[in-house]
Amino acid sequence: MPDEEICVGFAYPNTLVVSFPSFVDSKPSAYYIQALRKIELLGISKNDLVQLMEERPNIKRFWYEQLEKALVGKIEREVDLLLPEPEQRLKRVMQRSPHLFQDIPKKYIASYLRMTPETLSRLK
Repeated sequence: MPDEEICVGFAYPNTLVVSFPSFVDSKPSAYYIQALRKIELLGISKNDLVQLMEERPNIKRFWYEQLEKALVGKIEREVDLLLPEPEQRLKRVMQRSPHLFQDIPKKYIASYLRMTPETLSRLK
């Protein structure tokens, strides 16, 4: 469905949130980043971040640590999506991110796991 919302990931307090394809290619993002509760958001342009990384090695180190974490998360997500059984997808996510089920509404978790909210409720 064209208007269907699909959840592809989550961010947590004090973590980096970025549309990487948009950031890297300097093009508008193909998707939205949506806050599920009131947050304080700090933003920086790509040019300013690059300049800051050149001036402060600790910022550059932080950026690369965040990129590494994001890459590991995306690989884990890809493995999750390849699993045919909803039970397997749920088990992996529960092991990796148990806090998810305390902080995020079930409809978003279900979308992330490629299942209906009813299936998620039945499996939990």
